[in-house]
Amino acid sequence: MSAQHPGYSYRPVGRTAHRVTPPGFRPLCVRTRLGTGEAVFTAASRALLEWRMHRAMGVRVETDADRAAPGVLVTVGLGVGRLRVQGPCRVVWAVEEERRAGWAYGTLPGHPQRGEEAFLVEYAEDGRVWLTVWAYSRPALWWTRAAGPVVRVLQQLYGHRCGQVLRRLVRE
Repeated sequence: MSAQHPGYSYRPVGRTAHRVTPPGFRPLCVRTRLGTGEAVFTAASRALLEWRMHRAMGVRVETDADRAAPGVLVTVGLGVGRLRVQGPCRVVWAVEEERRAGWAYGTLPGHPQRGEEAFLVEYAEDGRVWLTVWAYSRPALWWTRAAGPVVRVLQQLYGHRCGQVLRRLVRE
């Protein structure tokens, strides 16, 4: 499940798979109900694993893989023009099971944050389907340290937006 490649900008790697926040990092957990039933789970899983959720959010995703898998390099871009922030990452783990599907990526040098972010779709026993965005991070650059609490608010908003967009994609 985990890819332990060198080059990550943080240690320890892979803790999002266990929803553990290492010391010195700030946690983030945003959970959104996507709907009910197997069809919702299947559609949400596919959209998540194939980068469609991120792209539908307006995130520029540069990767040479059609699907998230351990070791895949990904560069995410947020913003526009000169204000676009690039974040190089590598997929740390991915899972595709009967009742859960998702993946996490870890930051590489040059990313404005250090840490890991996971996106997991779960099909609960009661039939409800959930997206959980689980992350831990800390600033890596002077301007993310200077932005302080603004970054935390933006991360929360991003987590909520993931759920809104994935819910919309599932309904389409």
